[in-house]
Amino acid sequence: MLFVALFSTGLVAQGYEVGDVATDFHLLNVDGNHVSMSDYEDAKGIVLIFSCNHCPYVVAYEDRMIELHKAYAPKGFPVIAVNPNDTIAEPRDSYTKMIERAEEKNFPFAYLIDADQTIYPQYGATRTPHVFLLEKVGEEFVVAYIGAIDDNYRDADAVETPYLANAIDALLAGETPDPTFTRAIGCTIKVRQ
Repeated sequence: MLFVALFSTGLVAQGYEVGDVATDFHLLNVDGNHVSMSDYEDAKGIVLIFSCNHCPYVVAYEDRMIELHKAYAPKGFPVIAVNPNDTIAEPRDSYTKMIERAEEKNFPFAYLIDADQTIYPQYGATRTPHVFLLEKVGEEFVVAYIGAIDDNYRDADAVETPYLANAIDALLAGETPDPTFTRAIGCTIKVRQ
């Protein structure tokens, strides 16, 4: 089933609900190669985070994103970050700036650009960061959790509920995440005019 996400620009995008099969993509990574979910043959799932360079919410979460990848990629749930922003509307999110940021922060995960802005509407992402936790079922990736990384973007030490980590742990235990949906907090996605 699909839901409709309204954007501040008035545009409407279709998006996924928990239980939907996620469409694969083929996007340019900061290392110059293209990446698809199908490249992760041995993964149990994927932590897909719509992200960017400039948003203060993303900046506050970058170290946690790195730690999530380091903790869960070896368990089969690697992080993939996707920059959905239009780089004309937000030049700080240009591909060149993405490369610089990835090198500066030493991102251990793929950092991809949704250059033609076709992927984020399919997912229904509206903010950065916006998480879509995908579980691999057969050859498909199924949406298992949508929302926020945790309940405190300001202070990692003050987090009371690590929503994303809890959801991954539930999948690893063969359980359904609870909750399966939280409200993403962050900057609105910059849409091409």
